[in-house]
Amino acid sequence: MSRLESAKELYASVGVDVEAALERLQKVRISMHCWQGDDVLGFENAGGLSGGIATTGNYPGRARNADELMADMDKAFSLIPGKHKINLHASYAITDEKVDRNRLEPKHFVPWVQYAKERGLGLDFNPTLFSHPKAADGLTLSHPDSEIRQFWVEHCKATRKISEYFGIQLGMVSLHNLWIPDGYKNIPADRMLPRRRLKQSLDAIYAEKRDPRYMVDSVESKVFGLGLESYTVGSHEFYMNYAAKNRILCLLDNGHYHPTETVSDKISSMLLFADQLALHVTRPVRWDSDHVVLLEDELKEIAREIVRCDALDRVLIGLDFFDASINRVAAWVIGMRNMQKALLTALLMPHATLTQLQDENRFYELMVLTEALKTYPVGDVWDAFCEQNDVPVRETLLEEVRQYEKEVLLKRV
Repeated sequence: MSRLESAKELYASVGVDVEAALERLQKVRISMHCWQGDDVLGFENAGGLSGGIATTGNYPGRARNADELMADMDKAFSLIPGKHKINLHASYAITDEKVDRNRLEPKHFVPWVQYAKERGLGLDFNPTLFSHPKAADGLTLSHPDSEIRQFWVEHCKATRKISEYFGIQLGMVSLHNLWIPDGYKNIPADRMLPRRRLKQSLDAIYAEKRDPRYMVDSVESKVFGLGLESYTVGSHEFYMNYAAKNRILCLLDNGHYHPTETVSDKISSMLLFADQLALHVTRPVRWDSDHVVLLEDELKEIAREIVRCDALDRVLIGLDFFDASINRVAAWVIGMRNMQKALLTALLMPHATLTQLQDENRFYELMVLTEALKTYPVGDVWDAFCEQNDVPVRETLLEEVRQYEKEVLLKRV
């Protein structure tokens, strides 16, 4: 008997259909963030990062242009099971002309559409409201200068049009996610006024309706940023209320909350009141430090909540980290595969049985089964999933990454 067949029998004994779990996992598209490949620098040649964002490390092989970034993505996707999406920032426009962000058009992203179409991938999109002269003081859509606010409003309007274009061209919904760095290093004199200005800017951005068949909007909160430690204009409460009132998605980044808060606990509450939810999955280490996603307890709990809520088709999952201290292709592969492993672990749980035990106050039985499931052979099922998708199993992917590093990455100077 093969290890997969043995695993199937064991999971069947607790009412879990392994084949059904694999079929569901195969359909899940995770959005892989482009900015891991080049340390969030983009193609504008605008200098270093600003706006509460920083990368650490200088591992060799950073992608320096679109061709290199796409080649690195190809390598990463060749080691990740299934078909997925790419999450782009507006600063990754591919064009020979000098164009400021408020004048971006779909034509500046045609190469990305061609790349995605040839590979059966989707595209998500983000306006880039940082690392720009008009964001130098840490304020954008809440800026007291109306001309600066208008510049960023125009930028976000342009990116929504581009996001819709992605959806039309690829036949796959594009998530347009808005995050801003706005805030203050020290305690502000007025918290309400910046948030009122932000609300007015958002109202102007979303006044123009886009086709929901091709794009959906989300807004992303953050508790603080570097140099913006005392006050964040776009807080969780602000965006949660704005999203609910205006029927757009609220995006939860599990690095954007107080360390004692967990996104896994928020998912069910959000889904009770919204048709869809968006996630940026990262690994915070004491703060929003954007480490490579590992198969840790909170990641597993996030995945379990999605599956328990029967929301695989309602939660848009994207990754968000930028680790320049290790091989960047390996970082993508590790993060993506771990997100899939967490989802598979969740799909291999007898949720109906566990819920029944809870409802019947049979808590020691619930604990026994839950603990037993932790050592069930999910690894054997994962290996079979990788083999079905013709990608390396377990640590055998290391040789592919090492070879690519030797032949490609280390030759970049």
